[in-house]
Amino acid sequence: MEQIGLYLGCNIPLKNPDIEQSFRKIFPALGVQPVDLEGAGCCPAWGTAPSFDLNTWCAISSRNITIAEGKNVDIMTGCNSCFGVLSEAKHFLETPATRTAVNNSLAKINREYKGTSDIYHVGHVLHKKIGLTKIRENLKYKLDGLKIAVQTGCHTLWPSDVYKVKEDNPYYPTMLKELCEVTGATVCHYSRLEGCCGMGGMRSTDAEKSLKLFKEKLLSIKEETDADMIVTTCSSCFMQFDMSQPILKGRGEIDFEPIPTFYYTQLLALAMGFEPQQVASISQIDRNPIIAEIQSDNRRIKEGM
Repeated sequence: MEQIGLYLGCNIPLKNPDIEQSFRKIFPALGVQPVDLEGAGCCPAWGTAPSFDLNTWCAISSRNITIAEGKNVDIMTGCNSCFGVLSEAKHFLETPATRTAVNNSLAKINREYKGTSDIYHVGHVLHKKIGLTKIRENLKYKLDGLKIAVQTGCHTLWPSDVYKVKEDNPYYPTMLKELCEVTGATVCHYSRLEGCCGMGGMRSTDAEKSLKLFKEKLLSIKEETDADMIVTTCSSCFMQFDMSQPILKGRGEIDFEPIPTFYYTQLLALAMGFEPQQVASISQIDRNPIIAEIQSDNRRIKEGM
């Protein structure tokens, strides 16, 4: 079984551990064994070291990468920001002067960045390494007739020129669309597909501006798709959709019920037959009705089919 280093970041283990559990359920079942990167720290996030000192940023990021190098594995992360930060740090470390400065810092803790471990997002591993055929073969339930609006998120799309694995066209991303379609669901296009949801630095510095941007995207989804659920591969996007829809509803700014939102591996885990309490149990929006629909008896795939 292929091994890959599991870099969890901050949001998933602290706020959405059921997303982490969905990783730990589906990947071994699909032939990829996540390896814990003991001692890994913050990526670090954009608003910290990357905003004021290049070498400090790269030193902190590269320390995480050296943990994977020591285990001879690549890195897989489920956080778009972690993916972007680690990927860009790796890109900057291709510059000899930066690598020398960083390794001088790492030498103080008996580490050396070698550049042998690549950075992957969870979605990349599912789409490129495991593949749609194997995912389809492991489904226990089919999602035919259900409509999905996807939210890829920003930091797996741009800056695309520094990413090893990326979309063919970041302005029209298709990986998550195809991962959802393999379940049998219909993925509906909407005009603000590649737009930001307003999470991250904007949410922490200007919550009202963040909510305004989010509302524009949400209305695009509702009016143009009337989706049964929203599916994302970004932990920050998941939090924005799950916590901000009830806020807008409570203010009277939307006249429809909040749309259930899933991180993709949660949806896939449900379609593979794992227990909802283990893989999709934490959300502000009530997901029980759509979970019951996903795992209903009439959607169960019969053996031999």
